[in-house]
Amino acid sequence: MAKVASLRQAAAAGRLPVDELVNKLRAEVGQAAIATEDAVGADSYFSTQPGWFDRTKIVASIDERDAMDPDKMTVVAVLHEAARMRETEIVELITTFPPAPGIDIMKMKGYLAWTEQDKDGLIRTYFSKPASP
Repeated sequence: MAKVASLRQAAAAGRLPVDELVNKLRAEVGQAAIATEDAVGADSYFSTQPGWFDRTKIVASIDERDAMDPDKMTVVAVLHEAARMRETEIVELITTFPPAPGIDIMKMKGYLAWTEQDKDGLIRTYFSKPASP
């Protein structure tokens, strides 16, 4: 994970604030904890439902638990589906952890993203191709 994920993304996947992750790593190597003001972690990927979200616009759903190859990144499947999306359509990604690197990749490519945790503890992330201005 270290080669492809930032500390913020790793913290989000572990559902920890970044400062807590850093201090856990420091403790593992025998270093004292440091105080920081940075409490960014998994919560930075969750927000209230955006106005663009509409369940009826979901055109594909990808569940990482159904992956044939557990080593294959689900972001590849999301990118494949996203390439076929029309404006305002949505692809749903279901994971057991916040898919922080995938969210960041999709946002960098210009897609909208929203993440929520359902009542069963699954993380549902929705990606949409924004409408042209």
